[in-house]
Amino acid sequence: MEHGRIAEELAGRKAIVTGAGSGIGKAIATAFVRHGVSVAVADINGDAAAAVATKLGSSSFGLAMDVSKRDSVEAGFRTVIDRWGGFDILAANAGVSTMNRAVDITDKEWDFNFDVNIRGVFLTNQIAARHFLAAGKPAVIVNTASLAAKVGAPLLAHYSASKFAVLGWTQALARELAPNNIRVNAVCPGFVKTSMQSREIEWEAQLRGVTPERVIADYVAQTPLGRLEEPEDVADLVVFLASDGARFMTGQGINVTGGVYTT
Repeated sequence: MEHGRIAEELAGRKAIVTGAGSGIGKAIATAFVRHGVSVAVADINGDAAAAVATKLGSSSFGLAMDVSKRDSVEAGFRTVIDRWGGFDILAANAGVSTMNRAVDITDKEWDFNFDVNIRGVFLTNQIAARHFLAAGKPAVIVNTASLAAKVGAPLLAHYSASKFAVLGWTQALARELAPNNIRVNAVCPGFVKTSMQSREIEWEAQLRGVTPERVIADYVAQTPLGRLEEPEDVADLVVFLASDGARFMTGQGINVTGGVYTT
């Protein structure tokens, strides 16, 4: 669909984007605003959320939100509803990673990944779904999963497990909410150039005993389109999934990996 048509469809809608203080979330928030959507920029770093919202203009505002805590999510969503009367779109994007060999993963690492990556999706999706059902209007949820949700990633077993869970939750929730015209999909990015990836490159280099440059070269070599992914590559897909162009799509985990994984 062309930019103008999507912008025409989305103009006036309201979205919450989590993990939007940087990286993919920031790109999603920016793309939504470009298409006429008002955005609540949510992030555990309230200052980062406020800075992004300020850049995006008067149609946006920032929220400090810890997606792993029900009270924090409920309070943030209540702020949005009080301010706007409701919202139409949730992009549940907040995520974290650590990297370790499976035999060395600690309970703390496991819990950290699961608390944010899947508990955060569960809480934000559930609270949003309750609002959407009460409002009785069509709505959209887009969850950020990962390439690691499709194929287990060495040194990221705990992260992969949490992202596989995101896909299972997305599929089940989509089936439950479909009769109410609430669509639920997930995007599965590959090697995305973000601050999170920069940390992972350093960790992987250390664990593999190679240079960070070698890690980057390996990522590019695995990508048929021949480059690292940009956050905007993911954001444009999220915008499409929120639009009427994706009106018959629900329960999907859509790859946006540059061809790294095609199933």
